[in-house]
Amino acid sequence: MSESPGAVVSLASAPPAEGTPEPSSEPRTARLVEADRPGDDTAPRPLAAQRVLPLRRPGRWIATAIVLVLIAQIAHGLVTNPFYQWDRFQYWFLRPTILDGLLITLEVTAYSAVLGLLGGILVALGRLSRSPVLRAVSWTYTWLFRSVPLIVVLLFLYNFSALYKTLSLGVPFGPAFFTFDESRLATDIVVAVVGLSLNEAAYASEVVRSGILAVDQGQHEAASALGLPKSYQFTKIVFPQALRSITPNYVNLLINLIKSTSLVFYVSLLDLFGSAQSMGSTYPGDIVPLLLVATVWYLILTSAVSVVQFYVERHFSRGATRTLPPTPSQKLRTGLRDLRARARKEAAL
Repeated sequence: MSESPGAVVSLASAPPAEGTPEPSSEPRTARLVEADRPGDDTAPRPLAAQRVLPLRRPGRWIATAIVLVLIAQIAHGLVTNPFYQWDRFQYWFLRPTILDGLLITLEVTAYSAVLGLLGGILVALGRLSRSPVLRAVSWTYTWLFRSVPLIVVLLFLYNFSALYKTLSLGVPFGPAFFTFDESRLATDIVVAVVGLSLNEAAYASEVVRSGILAVDQGQHEAASALGLPKSYQFTKIVFPQALRSITPNYVNLLINLIKSTSLVFYVSLLDLFGSAQSMGSTYPGDIVPLLLVATVWYLILTSAVSVVQFYVERHFSRGATRTLPPTPSQKLRTGLRDLRARARKEAAL
């Protein structure tokens, strides 16, 4: 049986089968017309005109109320309790003795942070080296200074002159080329900086090593394929990418370093905490205000470091994220703009 080329049957135009009602769009059109009549309360409103009600979260509001009550109670206790002696706190806050101790704290922190980071980079590179001697020495250094308390390191260095009267550089078991008196070199600030730097380098080495290992292996392979020197690969390709992972962790170490400077008081160095402690011994009635002065200054220092951390992380996140995280001023402007837009919308409704 053959079919002619022009005999094409269209399903769309085929008549309905017998007994089947013919489909029609008239009822649906009628319903829409009835719904759109003016004055009809059953007419559907456009989605843009409908008000979206937020999901009710009673647990969140209860928790917020409890936290606010607790904050108010703490603030009330701090302000009204005469034991804190806020008038004496105001007297001691900017005294020259406290400010001199603050400068020593900043000086020791700055030196120890730089030397600790440089030492941590060297130790991390030793851990990643192919030389078994460098790996063993670096691992031993990290294990030792992470195991010994910082106060023990400081006290050991402070009494180092009792073990070695003089220090010399030369051939082992042979003649010495340079000899110098250790007691003249090891001043109080040198002992504090060396002790904090040795301790900081042990922890910083693990932070740096984890950041380097976080860089994708393809970056190393691409740099090697281009024939770049190892030093150029590390300084221009690997380390800048590792800084994104290193920065948050190292800032935690830096904040801990600021607080650890309070231990240098035990090696006869009057830093911020040492000055407060010394004045507390002279004026026993002002011990609590002096401790509050030291606490507030430590809060100021750590807060400043946190602000710097935000902008450093924002700088190194370029190229890794599509949009940079907004700054606090940008967040404030965005919040005010959203608040005004919400107020206008509420007024329009």
